[in-house]
Amino acid sequence: MKQFLLLLILINSKIFSQTVNCNFVLNSEFVDQTNQQVFSTLEKSINEFINNNLWNNKSLETHQRVKLNLVLNLNSYVGSNFIGTLQVQVERPVYESTYLTPIFNFLDKDISFQYDEYQPLFYNPASFESNLISILSFYVYIAMGMEADTFKTNGGTNFFKEAQKIVSLAQQNSTKGWNQSDGTRNRFWLVDTLLSNTFKEYRTVQYEYHRRGMDFMTTNLKKAKVSVINSLQKFLPLYKRRPNAFLIQTFFDAKSDEIVDIFSQGPQIEIKQTLKTLNKIAPYFGPKWKKIR
Repeated sequence: MKQFLLLLILINSKIFSQTVNCNFVLNSEFVDQTNQQVFSTLEKSINEFINNNLWNNKSLETHQRVKLNLVLNLNSYVGSNFIGTLQVQVERPVYESTYLTPIFNFLDKDISFQYDEYQPLFYNPASFESNLISILSFYVYIAMGMEADTFKTNGGTNFFKEAQKIVSLAQQNSTKGWNQSDGTRNRFWLVDTLLSNTFKEYRTVQYEYHRRGMDFMTTNLKKAKVSVINSLQKFLPLYKRRPNAFLIQTFFDAKSDEIVDIFSQGPQIEIKQTLKTLNKIAPYFGPKWKKIR
């Protein structure tokens, strides 16, 4: 990973329009299929579907562009049936820099849908169209909500509620991922916990880590690092209530490398207590925390 501070290069533009900038990639290397054309068509159609759709008709002030990366690892393709996993990553720029900070990293293992080549993709918020459209639309709203939460405390609530509506409509579908009985880390539980007051600290940390921490990295690095430390400490009440909360792991899935970079260079600050906190709430990343000097 390149030096963190070198990525914080000043740029002139400070305001971006609120749009979804998605890069969808379909990985079919695990599927024995001689005709790859359907995969190329699907990849193109999904990118156009997400990037050309008007997901938000409200005028938002000084929001930055949300960057959504989707990688579909295809495990099976029979007829028009697709089965695989979907890696979802959301990023957003740090203020006055070209550095993209990861704000969400999630692996959805329950991906299955039907698709016929050149089938039109159309999102209707009032009805269930197909499992493919519901999955894609769900993660678009999750991405927008995650990004909005980093600019304003609980700023993503309306987007998460839209994602929850998609879950409710998709439950008429028989495929996995939409119901609470389908597992503990699926689409149902993801949006349910994001909107639950029980897990409120997760969204508070998202705001304070990014808006009070990361966005000051180019102007006051020491202050920014202190703010990052203070934000991480706020996970402790959530950990005490729900030590196995998967939102905590999701946070560090996205942030562990960045945290190591932040505290391994630049002005030195006291991090002994922070290391104790990290090893307590995210012990599965212990080998990474050892890299912090």
